[in-house]
Amino acid sequence: MKNIFDIKVTDEIISRINKLSSSDKPLWGKMSAPQMLAHCNVSYEMIYDDKHPKPNAILSFILKALVKKKVVSEEAYRHNSRTGPQFIIKDDKNFEQEKKRLIDFINKTQKLGAEHFNGKESLSFGTMTSHEWNNMLYKHLDHHLNQFGK
Repeated sequence: MKNIFDIKVTDEIISRINKLSSSDKPLWGKMSAPQMLAHCNVSYEMIYDDKHPKPNAILSFILKALVKKKVVSEEAYRHNSRTGPQFIIKDDKNFEQEKKRLIDFINKTQKLGAEHFNGKESLSFGTMTSHEWNNMLYKHLDHHLNQFGK
């Protein structure tokens, strides 16, 4: 798995994002390109913003026991995998605004670095290593950029 904290990998991801256009169609799934960017922003909103509530104790247990391993492993996501309700984007989004937000989040994460994330608590999965954070963030971005052929 590539390292999202490495500037070369960050630059590669941003280059792929910059190849997107608002009219690009997905190879699978139903999201538009602006919705996909907004969807990818949710992961970072959970890190940096207080926009999403912490799951209750029961949901938190389920997420840690059943979902975390799939999200932080090096195994690629399958096409049309289920996602959490906060990640479902149904309304129209501004492509340029979502693209800028995502690039800013990616750059902020890279600048903070792996050490910042080692032992950092995830809203959904509890305390995670920087390796787990990397896998979750890189894999998600890579999956959706591949979804749009980028």
